[in-house]
Amino acid sequence: MSDIIQLLPDHVANQIAAGEVVQRPASIVKELLENAIDAGASKIELIIRDAGKNLIQVVDDGKGMSETDARMAFERHATSKIRGTEDIFKIATKGFRGEALASIAAVSQVELKTKQKEAAVGTNIYIEGGVFQFQDPVQTADGSNFLVKNLFYNVPARRKFLKNNNVEFRHVIDEFQRVALAHENLEFSLFHDDDAVFRLRKGSQMQRIVDVFGRKLQPQLIPIKEDIIWCKLHGYVAKPEGAKKTRGEQFLFVNGRYFKSPYFNKAVQEAFEGLLLPGYVPTFFLFLEIDPEKIDVNIHPQKTEVKFEDEHLIFALLRSTIKRSLGIYNISPSLDFERDPHLDEMMQKTSPSKGNGGGTLKMPEIIVDRDYNPFLEEREVAQVEIQNLTEMYHQNINISAEPSKINLFEDEDFDEDLMRLPNGYWLFNKGDETLMLDLGRMHRLVVAENTKPVKRGTTNSHALLFSLEYHMNEIEKNKYSSIKKYLPELGFEMSIAHESVLRIDAVPEGLKETQVMKFLENLFDILEYKSEEEFMHFYQNQWSKMQSKSRFDFIYKKDAEQLIKDFTALGFPEFLPNGKRCFFEIPFNDFKNKF
Repeated sequence: MSDIIQLLPDHVANQIAAGEVVQRPASIVKELLENAIDAGASKIELIIRDAGKNLIQVVDDGKGMSETDARMAFERHATSKIRGTEDIFKIATKGFRGEALASIAAVSQVELKTKQKEAAVGTNIYIEGGVFQFQDPVQTADGSNFLVKNLFYNVPARRKFLKNNNVEFRHVIDEFQRVALAHENLEFSLFHDDDAVFRLRKGSQMQRIVDVFGRKLQPQLIPIKEDIIWCKLHGYVAKPEGAKKTRGEQFLFVNGRYFKSPYFNKAVQEAFEGLLLPGYVPTFFLFLEIDPEKIDVNIHPQKTEVKFEDEHLIFALLRSTIKRSLGIYNISPSLDFERDPHLDEMMQKTSPSKGNGGGTLKMPEIIVDRDYNPFLEEREVAQVEIQNLTEMYHQNINISAEPSKINLFEDEDFDEDLMRLPNGYWLFNKGDETLMLDLGRMHRLVVAENTKPVKRGTTNSHALLFSLEYHMNEIEKNKYSSIKKYLPELGFEMSIAHESVLRIDAVPEGLKETQVMKFLENLFDILEYKSEEEFMHFYQNQWSKMQSKSRFDFIYKKDAEQLIKDFTALGFPEFLPNGKRCFFEIPFNDFKNKF
């Protein structure tokens, strides 16, 4: 039998390796930006066309490469950052594996122009599909200029799996933000199809966050700082009102490198315990500085996971430091263990042992009722209510084993047949049936039915007495440009007043001024709208949520009575479209057996 195992040709091996390193245009953006930082650049420009599918260009003013280094950079496992095995365990640079450029060149057309500051001329290299084409001297600026064209042109099966431009560009923005946030001392620019998306100047960490995510975030940020022997922690967390249902604005960095860690995210979440509504996650930008020998960044092809030697200690550090900062800024209760010196002086003056004739200071006594049960009162109230209800219904209801079904909708006289419970639900008695109602869910169905005509061209506008201003970040500006064509026919009148400020002059009839900002934020929050129908579906859903009330908002009986009438007109449906109940029948035979 002949031998069947053979060495793969280099270009095939590079294409296979590229599958780990190059998943989409954003993967290339990450590698090239990190290379520019490692090259000592102070100014980095990223130019994108068609969300990176046709062009990704990174221009930097770093130290550049020599003629030989420029050629060697595209060889597999060629790197300037590792010389021996020991270097792997103390990596301080972004790139180090020596396979990124080879992988990128294997699935695209790559051109590099680079020049060192002391060199008279630079080098121009062109590689196509992993095959070297030429290398010539060229007049070019100091630093490096990488152009990656026609990604996956030679691997059409990979190219067809790329998402549409909106999705791919959002991934590019994600990578750009991660790099830019960690290096506020560098200038960054991002251009997409000739439009300037970001122009980030050098500045403080706070300034960089605000430049990326918009000025409206600044008042919400709380500084975080802790410096101990083995670790430094600094950054910002947003106040509880800055929390979101999505995990978009959660950033962890170690030694200037972005990484993902559900474990550390949990530490931050625990620090906000009791401060966030269910389903919401905090916004944070946290930076760790640790000895490189205490971490391992070589456990993931995209280098987005990091292994820590003392992760349990870091977990505790994150949680305790954030809790303390929330306390300092009066976001959560905090104990102050530092004694007030004025209190000591007062005690000295009033103590008889000092011989100053002062009276004694009696310390307050704390009396604890050890028999107190915080749930007893609530339980007793509930028992009394149930007993009263039972007596009332025993007088008016003939309980039978098989209660007859009646028409709930023909009599509009509620009289004493409606009662609000302390937990926000309502009891509704009609004939032989008693129902427990969730008025919030019922109201949502009524609103959904009444707002179905919210479609393009059918909604009246309500002019605002004073225009509102919505400060957009760059992502929201991009999202606004993609949906602004729908908004006028939905009843909105708005325009970009200056820079990133959206001026709102009119809103759809029925949308309160206090709801406008949150409504727009929700529209901009979704990743993408694949079609007009998808946008309209999401818009309708948000509109219904804005108009809906919680069951706790129905306090007055007359409001509940009107809602039940409206709900009755719909046929008294038992379930929401998502399967949740609007009401259920209370079996009073079960109550009778308890007495």
